[in-house]
Amino acid sequence: LLLSISESSVTCPQNFAQGSTTVGMIVSIKFMNYSRFHTHLYCFHTAFMINCLYKLIKNHGAETRMEKLQNTKEPSRDPERMKIPALEAMKECMKYAPVEKITVKEIVEVCGTTRQTFYRNFQDKYDLINWYFDKILLKSFEYMGKSETIYEGLVNKFYYIQQENRFFRTAFKNDDQNCLRDHDFHLILQFYTDQIEQDGEKISEHLRFLLEMYCQGSIYMTVQRVLGKLKGTPEEIARSLVDAMPLKLMEVFKVLNLL
Repeated sequence: LLLSISESSVTCPQNFAQGSTTVGMIVSIKFMNYSRFHTHLYCFHTAFMINCLYKLIKNHGAETRMEKLQNTKEPSRDPERMKIPALEAMKECMKYAPVEKITVKEIVEVCGTTRQTFYRNFQDKYDLINWYFDKILLKSFEYMGKSETIYEGLVNKFYYIQQENRFFRTAFKNDDQNCLRDHDFHLILQFYTDQIEQDGEKISEHLRFLLEMYCQGSIYMTVQRVLGKLKGTPEEIARSLVDAMPLKLMEVFKVLNLL
């Protein structure tokens, strides 16, 4: 049994689309009159060589795929950046329909993504709205207690909301579960509670009652402002909200340098 191996240029299936070529092996085996022992020996050698050739071709394909993966830069996975298209799509949908009528299907169609991508970033459409409001609120009160007071934070908040009036007017009109009104209340209540408890002392039941009442009133007046039922500049509305604060709560905030 004689074994001869020759190399020729043949099209590789993995690279067919690119029209590229790779080295293929053509194995030709010629039988001759050898003893059974030699026949078995050469058959073993032949099988061994064919196995080696198979591994060579297989490894070449694997290396080619690995090179492609290494040369391909992974796209940015910045969660904030990936949420912006959904937000812009939601704003577009709000021009034509109330929140309760807008579906996730419509949102993903407008922004050109998939439902899977949307649900990787948000629980539902209300979570998208609340996420954006969180950004507004955190940006408004970023320096509270450092270089700014509650009054200045409220002024910032009303200016930010004014810039996105259509978005928040549509959002605040909705009364469904997880609506922005409830989210705003719990977010601000927790924010003020954290400020009061920053020294480790738990807020009293009476002070919490006053705080909850004040936050509810503050949210109501915010909604009235967004819906156009409350007139005035952001500065005027912020001053009125500070003046409406319960005396006991005002004293606590003054000690914390928040007023």
